[in-house]
Amino acid sequence: MIGKKRWAAYGMGTSMLLGGCTGPDNTPQLQVQDQYERAQDYKGEGYSLNNGEENDKLAEAHREEVEQAVKTFFIENYKTEVKVHNLVGNVDGVTVFVESTGPVHFYSFAIVPIDQGTGEVVPERVWSRDDVVEEGIREGLYRILFDEEFKRLEHYLEKVASEGEVVGRTVESLQNVGGSGYMTPHYTITSFHGDEAIKPVYDLYMNNPDSRKEELIRAFDEKSVDKEYININIMLFMEDKNATPSEKVLKRVERDLTEMEGIPHALYTVLINDNRVHKESFEGYKDNSLKTELTPKR
Repeated sequence: MIGKKRWAAYGMGTSMLLGGCTGPDNTPQLQVQDQYERAQDYKGEGYSLNNGEENDKLAEAHREEVEQAVKTFFIENYKTEVKVHNLVGNVDGVTVFVESTGPVHFYSFAIVPIDQGTGEVVPERVWSRDDVVEEGIREGLYRILFDEEFKRLEHYLEKVASEGEVVGRTVESLQNVGGSGYMTPHYTITSFHGDEAIKPVYDLYMNNPDSRKEELIRAFDEKSVDKEYININIMLFMEDKNATPSEKVLKRVERDLTEMEGIPHALYTVLINDNRVHKESFEGYKDNSLKTELTPKR
């Protein structure tokens, strides 16, 4: 269904025959091109999960029940209120994409089973994949703890994008098919399971979601910070629909971030992609994408 954010998982496993007349499976090239949309236009339309067509229809027919079941799931299990953005049928039910509404901000998803015999929603069996929601909460907490550092990073990436050569994802695509923790148009955060530094902050939040920022900061175990457990993943797309990923932009971002002080301490991955997003999978990484990893100054 929907995987975690490790960048290796973003490869689609197919290759485009640039300049050829067919796609990877002898599909006419025009049809292959139709599977993609410009990054700055893509809002999640066309996204699909395996064998989900029938449950797509059932989910819409039971939309109110599905939405309420998911909201209850997040309140009861994570003390977090969410708003529902999108429903996508899957082989066993419906995947529901949500966004938290409180100060701890993240995108996530839950799965509502549908009885394949009766076509009825099974609200008492709502679930999500291991550590998906927990990861989103940890990432949202990091964003609160290091507010000024993240603002500095966001300002830099917005400046790069404003110069017109690269763009980010649309907010609508993050809402409708993102579902992967703390996400912005230009970057995402990844807090892997086992991150000891953020654990006491997470525990405090789960015990008292109304904890003040000062209390969360005091709970943070800075001595246990390990950049292997906190990653920042920057994903940019070429603005021109015909442009190939720019080595110049990659090197510039790599150089700037390596030298920049006052941004979050983490392992950074920078990806520069061409202009296209695969509509069915939300995928931007391709065979021609450029990638580098770095750690900025502290």
